[in-house]
Amino acid sequence: MLFDDTYKTIAEPAEAIFRDRGSKFLAFAYPIQSASQIKEVIAKLKTEHPKANHHCWAMRLSVDRSVFKLNDDGEPSGNAGRPILNTLLSKDITNTLVVVVRYFGGTLLGVPGLINAYKTATEDVLAVSQIIEKTVNDIYTISFDYLQMNDVMRLIKEADLQIIEQTFDNDCSIQVSIRKTHVNAVLAKVDKITGAKTKYDYSL
Repeated sequence: MLFDDTYKTIAEPAEAIFRDRGSKFLAFAYPIQSASQIKEVIAKLKTEHPKANHHCWAMRLSVDRSVFKLNDDGEPSGNAGRPILNTLLSKDITNTLVVVVRYFGGTLLGVPGLINAYKTATEDVLAVSQIIEKTVNDIYTISFDYLQMNDVMRLIKEADLQIIEQTFDNDCSIQVSIRKTHVNAVLAKVDKITGAKTKYDYSL
């Protein structure tokens, strides 16, 4: 198949802890839908852990797994955010943010020790996370005349589409989620309903 229309993410936030030579690495994983959520999460963790030395993180976004960001937050470059990101890559997880909060224990861990600690903390938190598989869906709005209601509802039921929102008036519209690989077939059926129109909204 040219297009893989499923992706793996986590169902809900999770946390784990890894210790090495006195240093504590608290790992937090969060499901996210956009990069704008990161700031709020980091601010919250900094409030909860004001005495921590570092709040390092990495995230992956988008169903094609192409968007990523990382932050070493004062740790030597490439020793914190990168191992967190690499772990997300190796587990093939997206739409996920992992933050590792470090309390320094007085003993320097060295480069291999740091990389290992951030990697292990991330592996630990993903191990306790509930990893779920989601399908890539396109969101469309179907507009139609009230008289076509039965035809449209029958199509939605047959194609097993999820309704996101609906407005029933003289002019009706239903916003539905269609699995990407089924889009063309569904749109072809909508076209056969007199007066029904579809508009692409966004992908999820």
